[in-house]
Amino acid sequence: MTSRIPRDSRLRLVRPRPLAAAPAAVNQRRPRRPAPRPPEGTPAPAELAKMARTGLAGAVRVARWADNALGPGRDAATADGKATLSAATADRAAADLGLTPEQIRADWDTARLAGLVEVHGDSARPGWRLRAWDRDDSAVLRGWVALFDAWSLALPEPEAHEPAAVAEAVSAMPQVLSFLQLSAGPVPVEQLLDLLQQRVIELRTERCEVSYEPGAGPPVEAAEPTGTPDAPPASLAPLLDWALEALASVGALTCGAGQATLTPLGSWAVWVKLEQICVAAQSPAGNIEQSAEDMLRGCAQLRPNAARAEYRAWLAARTVGSAVSELIDAARGEDALLRGLAFEALRVVGAPAEPDVRAVVDEPTLRPYALLWLAEHDGLDPEDAHEVLTREEATWLWVDTAAAVADHGEAPMLVRHLESAVQPTVPRLLDEVRAVGHPRTVQVLVALAAAHPDPALAKAVRRAAFQVHTGG
Repeated sequence: MTSRIPRDSRLRLVRPRPLAAAPAAVNQRRPRRPAPRPPEGTPAPAELAKMARTGLAGAVRVARWADNALGPGRDAATADGKATLSAATADRAAADLGLTPEQIRADWDTARLAGLVEVHGDSARPGWRLRAWDRDDSAVLRGWVALFDAWSLALPEPEAHEPAAVAEAVSAMPQVLSFLQLSAGPVPVEQLLDLLQQRVIELRTERCEVSYEPGAGPPVEAAEPTGTPDAPPASLAPLLDWALEALASVGALTCGAGQATLTPLGSWAVWVKLEQICVAAQSPAGNIEQSAEDMLRGCAQLRPNAARAEYRAWLAARTVGSAVSELIDAARGEDALLRGLAFEALRVVGAPAEPDVRAVVDEPTLRPYALLWLAEHDGLDPEDAHEVLTREEATWLWVDTAAAVADHGEAPMLVRHLESAVQPTVPRLLDEVRAVGHPRTVQVLVALAAAHPDPALAKAVRRAAFQVHTGG
């Protein structure tokens, strides 16, 4: 079972060396990337989640009311048959919860922004965060960060300003928030106004909004607010007041006595955003905002180093617990390629993933991958890690990898995959593949028979596939 075709390792999830040929183990751990730590004084995640639950208690109450009263198949649906917050629905919720319709609408809007409720056209349904609200701190914090990201929607925009001016203020606020976060204390509003003015001017300069007419005077910023360097333009003051009020309404900061101060939640959220910006700069493929499954699919065609950079960027934007859970859930799917890539991403996680990986050792689908991961984590050289697998487990992994190649690779890759089998001959490989009981055995053998250029070998593989299919 040899081939002269140059090998392509992008989809090779099983190393091509037989177990018996592996050299002695080298007990040396690979260096791991330390997880970024929030600034000193930041409350623990559990305390931050408690603050978020308190701040979003009203939104959660309305979302749960809607889930119970407006869910599909319930007699208590609205008169128009729609599960949206119509005037009648708001009045009914106010009566049931002892609130005013205005409070109901405000809490409903907050629930939507935090992902507690998802509205699709004329229907609404509870978001996944609502289901996990009482037991998953990471879901709570991600919901609050979603609300923080949507602060500009929390209050109506100032009517006296053009939409373009409002958009400029919103675009400039991240720098203002970063300054607040770095200051770690109260900052005079006048100082924030000056910073906002400078950032708006920078944005306009970046867009080249200057006059280049021949004979014209010095370039002037387009629509530049009136004012002098020592006196910030008055036109930006109402926009800053609106932005600070909106951020205060979502619990990101407090204002008083002409000063603004980030709350612990707000300071933590700004730090999270700064960390995301840093790692996103290292994520050229742009998978940082994707789910685990989509991120892994996006990394499938990348070379190992580029894929690891994507894994690191994706992981840095999430809490370790939620990221590991997402990766393991992706590994449990039917796509064998994602299974292998998920455990490659878990190698980037390192030690924090060990309890979750050990917890899936008894799952047949994940067992070979988990055993290899744990062997490497315990210091075994990656080239020798296959020694921890039984012959049956190694064969099962060979079939699973072949399924990934058949689904995502090219025919020559499947032929070359024969080199990685631990069995010395094709007949013995076929016997053990038939015995291992992998659910994709028939498809893998059919694909291999169609791809292999040797007619005799292809015939034997087709016969084995038929026997597995018929139970013979």
